[in-house]
Amino acid sequence: MNAIVNNNFLELNEANFHREVLGAPQPVLVEFWAGWSEASKAMAPLLEAVAKDDAFPVKIFRVNVEHHENLTDQYGVRAVPTLLLFNQGTVKDQIVGRTTAEAVCERLEKVAALEITQTNKTP
Repeated sequence: MNAIVNNNFLELNEANFHREVLGAPQPVLVEFWAGWSEASKAMAPLLEAVAKDDAFPVKIFRVNVEHHENLTDQYGVRAVPTLLLFNQGTVKDQIVGRTTAEAVCERLEKVAALEITQTNKTP
């Protein structure tokens, strides 16, 4: 269920962000990146590793901060790379700067556990 096409992550823009991220029924990981950033370039293999991990049904997308300033401003992104973890249309966690695949998976696990806890609560 990941969003990798030819080893490249699907690029989001203002037109498809709502549908792909805010309307997604499963967790979504969005990387805000820039082509000039070496740290952003280093994230691609890490995100591919996370996408291949079958433990989490997560979609992974990218937003180029140079081309989509409205989204960058809307989510308060001030550094690249920034990873935002969404669940049911809401930002549940964020990671700023370089990280590891293990750290991303741990954060995804916490977001998934939070979703299960909230789903199992009785009104």
